[in-house]
Amino acid sequence: MGKGKLKKFNEMKGFDHVIQVPFHLIEKDDFHLKGKWSGEFFKNENPLILELGCGKGEYTVELATKNPHINYIGVDIKGARLWKGAKLALQRGLKNVAFLRTNIELIEQFFGADEVAEIWLTFPDPQMKKTRKRLTSTTFLNKYRNFLKPGGVIHLKCDSNFQYTYTRTMVLLNKFEIIADSDDVYEWEHLDDTLRIRTFYEKQWLDRGIKIKYLAFKLHDGEFREPTIEIERDEYRSFGRTARE
Repeated sequence: MGKGKLKKFNEMKGFDHVIQVPFHLIEKDDFHLKGKWSGEFFKNENPLILELGCGKGEYTVELATKNPHINYIGVDIKGARLWKGAKLALQRGLKNVAFLRTNIELIEQFFGADEVAEIWLTFPDPQMKKTRKRLTSTTFLNKYRNFLKPGGVIHLKCDSNFQYTYTRTMVLLNKFEIIADSDDVYEWEHLDDTLRIRTFYEKQWLDRGIKIKYLAFKLHDGEFREPTIEIERDEYRSFGRTARE
């Protein structure tokens, strides 16, 4: 591990708003704050919204800044990335934002029934080869509905046409309620301040002429079905390690 990453990890150990949970602590038991985040961690009963795969945490921090009466938790496994958002939240003095370092596959062990009001998925890896790893696959949707409130909204904002097409096909196939849908959000007549938040990587997608897509929907009870259609894969590559702020 490089000195820069090690320094960030050590600094985050002192951040009260960053929760890092070793796997062995939840291998058999749920996390102790499951179902209790608002009352015991945030010390209020405000709505709780998650950003899953939050990366550098920019969207989480901007959402928390714009909505002080809502609690936000950014979730990602990459500690060096989380450090940036955690540091920014600390500098802004935000009390309604936290970061959770864990695998999203374990998300059910951290949040209880009806605990989460909404979920944001911002520029997730489209996982074009592995359906079960897509954050909008039936595997994950079944996890989400175990802790989403009735009527809770899932927001997908992405650059990937593959991810957008796959998710939209999933939504239509299962007859989920669509709240919003745009294949070019910055040309959309309903664009609002929340969708105008731009992350470091989103700006690079836009600079490359790639349109940003947005889809918001609600789940329902019952069995979910996976789409079986062939979807054209994205031809462009994601940014590598050379991309820096």
